[in-house]
Amino acid sequence: MNIRCTRMLHQKCRQGLYPSSNIMRFAVLEEKVPWTVDYPEYKPVAYTAPVVKGKPWADLEINECTFKPKWNTVDDKVNRKSFTGDYVVNVDGYPLNPVGRTGVAGRGLLGRWGPNHAADPIVTRWKRDNVGIVIVNEHTRKPVLQFVAIQRRDSGEWAIPGGMVDLNEAISTTLMREFMEEALNFLEMNDADRKTLQDSIKEFFTKGDEVYKGYVDDPRNTDNAWMETVAKNFHDEENDVVGKLALKAGDDARNVRWMDINKEINLYANHSEFIKKTVLRRNAHW
Repeated sequence: MNIRCTRMLHQKCRQGLYPSSNIMRFAVLEEKVPWTVDYPEYKPVAYTAPVVKGKPWADLEINECTFKPKWNTVDDKVNRKSFTGDYVVNVDGYPLNPVGRTGVAGRGLLGRWGPNHAADPIVTRWKRDNVGIVIVNEHTRKPVLQFVAIQRRDSGEWAIPGGMVDLNEAISTTLMREFMEEALNFLEMNDADRKTLQDSIKEFFTKGDEVYKGYVDDPRNTDNAWMETVAKNFHDEENDVVGKLALKAGDDARNVRWMDINKEINLYANHSEFIKKTVLRRNAHW
């Protein structure tokens, strides 16, 4: 991967303190990011967060004799394939981040060695005035797009609602489930209300347009564990499906709202790039 790509994909996962820890990343200059560049001085701290160790959804340590992962394939129910192609596993048995060095080894806050797969639903609508007319930006003469944004409980940053793909779960299921849990407080509903909600949006979530599939510049990434995602746009053209629902933050979200989209927005990881791709697809204001 060339230097231009590393600048785009490898910024937030190389900065200062590792999230929710006192672990300082080993400083890695742009030209030293690729594994193909010799860097004998590179000695990152190996860190796996205590909250990850021993969890039923997490891998064991590489050196545990009962842990025999099958890299670059679907390993029983665990998808260890990367959207970037086959990744390298070093002589000690550790998978290497396909974009390069991050300044921290181990798994950090991530459950899986290698790729950790997520899904991000980008739910959009046109911004409208009080009588329902779509608002057009006076400078670009393009309609203003809004998306459902959540404020992450861990970092306080605004983001696309999303989360990890469960074992044997279809991406389409993850996209709808995560949106309901984080933006509609699905987990706190009773069974009857859950069914009503699911029935009302099930068809809406079958019509998504894929805008991104690949590596994520996530601050939790390490040399040996990293985030990848599939981001899909679900557009409520007439504002009569999700647009008529009351948003309520739940699960990992601290807050939720419809957010106007423009080039000034600053979102978690590289979510702003996903939003920009959605804007181009919709020919909206940026």
